Amino acid sequence: MNRPHLTPLAESLPATVPFVGPEAQERQRGRPFRARLGANESGFGPSPKVQAAIAAAAGGMWMYGDPESADLRAKLSHKLGVAPQNIVIGEGIDALLGLIVRLWAGSGQPVVTSLGAYPTFNYHVAGFGARLVTVPYEDDRESLVALLDAVKRENAPLVYLANPDNPMGTWWPADEVERFIDALPETTMLVLDEAYGETAPHGTLLPLDVTRPNVLRMRTFSKAYGLAGLRCGYAIGEARTINAFEKVRNHFGMTRMAQVAALAALDDEPYLQSVIADVAACRDRLSSIAAANGFSAIPSATNFVTIDCKSDGAFAMKVMQELIAREIFVRKPMAPVLDRCIRVSVGPAAEIDLFEAELPKALAAARG
Repeated sequence: MNRPHLTPLAESLPATVPFVGPEAQERQRGRPFRARLGANESGFGPSPKVQAAIAAAAGGMWMYGDPESADLRAKLSHKLGVAPQNIVIGEGIDALLGLIVRLWAGSGQPVVTSLGAYPTFNYHVAGFGARLVTVPYEDDRESLVALLDAVKRENAPLVYLANPDNPMGTWWPADEVERFIDALPETTMLVLDEAYGETAPHGTLLPLDVTRPNVLRMRTFSKAYGLAGLRCGYAIGEARTINAFEKVRNHFGMTRMAQVAALAALDDEPYLQSVIADVAACRDRLSSIAAANGFSAIPSATNFVTIDCKSDGAFAMKVMQELIAREIFVRKPMAPVLDRCIRVSVGPAAEIDLFEAELPKALAAARG
C-alpha cells in the first residue's frame, strides 16, 4: 500500500525520545517504583497555596489560556526587574529550546554543546536538521574554553551551556560565565540554561542584562517550584531577540492552569525558600550515603547529586539497574568519563530512606 512520504530529514531520524520516563519503565516492569529519584523533579511538591489556586481555578479550564501570558510576564517582570518585553513564556524550557534551534540554527549549521550535556537540546538540533558539535567535559564541568574554541572554529550560530549543569550538578561562578559571554562572537547566540538557578550558591547567576542580543537566559517552574507536571518555563533576553519567538511559538500552548499555578508559586516566597533549604539538606544526606558505601558525591548546585561509583561506566550501569530492580528509580550520565556515575534526585525523607537501605544490596549484586 502506498503512503505519504516523510521528509528526508524526518525519515533519517530515529523514532525515539531523549529519556525513557519512569512511567514507561513501570509499565514494562508491571509494578510502580517505591522511590522516584531519577527525573530531577521536586518530590517536595508545590506550595499548598499553589494547590489551592489550582483547585479554585479548575472550573475555568473550559477557556484557553491567555496567549500572551500577560499576567505571568508582568509578575516575572516585577520580580526580575526587567520589562515584560524581555520575557517569553513556553511549555517548559524544552519547548523553548526547540524554538531557539528553529530560529537561530539553519539546516546543516553547526551547534555547539558539551558531550553528555542535556540531551533534549541535541534532540531539537537533530530534529531541525542542524549539525551537533560536542566538546568533552573537563573535571566534571562543562569546559568554557573548549566550548568557545569550538564556536570560533565552526563559526557556530548557537551554543548551549547549562549553569548549574545537568547531569553533573557542577557550576561555574558568574564572573567566569561573564568572561565566556564577553569572548563569544556577537553573531553566536548563547543558550544559558539556568533551570537549577534557585538551588545554586550565591554568585552563580549573573545579574540580568537584557542589552545583549546574543544571550538567552532560561528559567523554569519545574524544579524548585515543584510544577514539572504543568510544563512552564521562560526565557529572558533583549527585547528584539525575545520578539523573534512570536514568529514561531505556539501561542495557545500555555494552558490556563499552568499560568494560574506559576502566578501562585511566585506569590509564595517563604515556601520556595523552605524547599531550597530542604534540597540543600537532602544533598548533604545523599553525600553521606555515598561516602558510607565507598563512593563520593560530586558537589552539587542542583536538586540532585551525582555519585562517582569509583569504577567504569559498565559498573555504574549495573548499580543503576540493580537499584531499579529494587524499585528505586535513578538515572546516570551516559557520556564517556561521566558514565562512571549515577545521578540521584533529592526527595522526601521516606524515599531517601529506601535508597539508603537498598544501595548496599544493589552494590553487592553489581559486584557479584
